[in-house]
Amino acid sequence: MKKWFLVILISASAVFAEYSYTCKIREVAEVAVYYWGSSGNTVAQIQQRLKDLGYYSDNVDGIFGENTYYAVVSFQSANGLVPDGIVGNETLNRLGISTEEFEEDDLYILASVINGEGRGEPYTGQVAIGAVVLNRVRSELFPNSVAEVVYQSGAFDSVRDGQINLSPSESALRAAQDALNGWDPTDGALYFWNPATATSKWIWSIPIKLQIGRHVFG
Repeated sequence: MKKWFLVILISASAVFAEYSYTCKIREVAEVAVYYWGSSGNTVAQIQQRLKDLGYYSDNVDGIFGENTYYAVVSFQSANGLVPDGIVGNETLNRLGISTEEFEEDDLYILASVINGEGRGEPYTGQVAIGAVVLNRVRSELFPNSVAEVVYQSGAFDSVRDGQINLSPSESALRAAQDALNGWDPTDGALYFWNPATATSKWIWSIPIKLQIGRHVFG
């Protein structure tokens, strides 16, 4: 009798453990995070960012396996996060990977304004232009969509002179995607301008944070 009771107890414990794990995975899935076994473009972004930061040295293949798990744990430990190997919003934010959702047209509109404002600029400067647009979307001082920010009256020279209507280059499209993915070389800037051609006296009241190519950002 005791033997059968022990078997039943062990079986019940195994079922409970499996149930608990299933609940944890369901909870993880509901908040759109990434863990061992996940795959896709966001996982590839996680791997690439970890690789850039020196935590990951394997192939960027979009498959969350053992090496990705331990790289995530190392990154989390070094950045004061819970080292559970699960990439939630907080870990994504620390990695600089955006969790925001944008409309399908946002990539093209963003690439168009980057192309119009930043042709001939360094690639990082093109990403920075896209980041400024997205920083405005997040700011209470500006409209809350990419299209509204870009086409706000007087906001961008490329809209006034029609250069925004040119087909965006491959570089501009990549820069727009990088900005949408969360790369912000400006660290939150809301403005950029070319000191050599700026005619607005007001713009010089904005504190300058950095310069990339011919543009300053503030």
